Amino acid sequence: MAIDFMDFRRVFDRDVPSADGIPFGLRADMPGYVPRQRDRRHALADLLIALTRSLDRRLDISLMRGAFEQTLRRMVPVRTVQLRDAGSRWANRSGAVTSPESVALEVPGADPDAPGLLEATFDPGCRLGDWDFQMLGLAAHIGALVVEIERSRLQLLRAGLASPNRPRRDGAAPLIGSTPVMQALRTAIERVAATDFTVLLEGESGVGKELVARQIHDLGRRRNGPFVAINCAALVETLLEAELFGIEDRIATGVRARRGKFEAADGGTLFLDEVSDLSVSAQAKLLRAIQDLAVERVGSTQTHRVDIRIIAATNRRLSDLVERGLFRPDLFYRLSGVDVRVPTLRERRADVIELASYFLERHRPVRPLRLSAGATDALMTYDWPGNVRELERLMERAVTLAESDVIELDDLPPTVRGDYATALGPSLRRNDTLRAWASRYARLVLDRSHGNKRDACRVLDISYHTLQSYLRFPIHDPGAREPWEEESRATLPTDVESTA
Repeated sequence: MAIDFMDFRRVFDRDVPSADGIPFGLRADMPGYVPRQRDRRHALADLLIALTRSLDRRLDISLMRGAFEQTLRRMVPVRTVQLRDAGSRWANRSGAVTSPESVALEVPGADPDAPGLLEATFDPGCRLGDWDFQMLGLAAHIGALVVEIERSRLQLLRAGLASPNRPRRDGAAPLIGSTPVMQALRTAIERVAATDFTVLLEGESGVGKELVARQIHDLGRRRNGPFVAINCAALVETLLEAELFGIEDRIATGVRARRGKFEAADGGTLFLDEVSDLSVSAQAKLLRAIQDLAVERVGSTQTHRVDIRIIAATNRRLSDLVERGLFRPDLFYRLSGVDVRVPTLRERRADVIELASYFLERHRPVRPLRLSAGATDALMTYDWPGNVRELERLMERAVTLAESDVIELDDLPPTVRGDYATALGPSLRRNDTLRAWASRYARLVLDRSHGNKRDACRVLDISYHTLQSYLRFPIHDPGAREPWEEESRATLPTDVESTA
């Protein structure tokens, strides 16, 4: 089916009569319609507006091709539209019509020997009218501009003449921390980012696995492509295939064709978060797509190959789930191999204050705050079961509820204050002496040791005699002095210094 592209400029010529068009879904012998010149101008304007908006959106050029295909699919009643670059992995396919239900148009480019391809498919038994082919021909020329814009920006980025930095989509914090485990994590990210291998991230909930995945994407060669994240735990079983692989147009009443997550991530990175929460049937469907890097939309018989990098994350050990029969071994070996473990916050307690200061600095325009010494010590001793996410929410709570410009111990929730507030809080309020505070702390340790004084002495690293003196000290009256205090003044200062 040969198309003369030079004749399409006559579409906007006022002296040329309107060409007849056959509505999509009608037979050739059924009455047609005659589109007006205004309708054609509006359709072309819609296409150009869609491209302009996608070009302006966060400087993400990769969105232009998707906007072009989606808008053209609404303009011309076809099932699918695909714009293919001359250098793409489909370049070996013929530019001619592949079947009675499809039409392929040549997309002119800078290199006459390597033209692109604009392919449209439609339902069997339906015929497109002249106006439909004219719009497809015009779209082929516009598609050439889309391809050239993508290619030119990629060349500028590779030459270092344009900034690849785009605003963060999630506003998440960067990798904060200077402990040895964080330095090792950064080294692992740099090494992994230099490859295209599938990566499995393991770590507790809230440690920042998605942030690590974004770092791998931004440092890799796919940083100019999209980063598509999927929360596998939120996928509905009945809509799984449509969400991941896409759906064709009109397979049900009111259903419009759309791309799945795999196609949306083409040329970039697909992040599968909490992959351990997938059902066994969903794991089987995902395995085929990951193995072949090809997807088949719901309601379609055509397979589309995708060029993506896959990063999976889980808060549970997949090897344990495999042993229990809750995770497919073949999918596990497909995802595992290049494993990166994201450390918990309690493994890097020295980073807690650095992270807290970072979160407070982010909210400084709202309210400038700083941590008191007591609050700092409480944050350092807390176990952080929610990890970095819990710390970030805690700082937001402090910004909202703190009564002064200094976050005090009482401004922290009881779960964070915990035993630290029980031991230190009353002493601070009473202005206790060091001996009174040590006595209170010794009682807490003895209680944790279930009344075993020898265990308490071992934990406190003091003698049995010193423990007894602490236990006899009247903490209800910090200013009082016992008779034994004068007798033991020669030995107590050394022991008190050892406890401090």
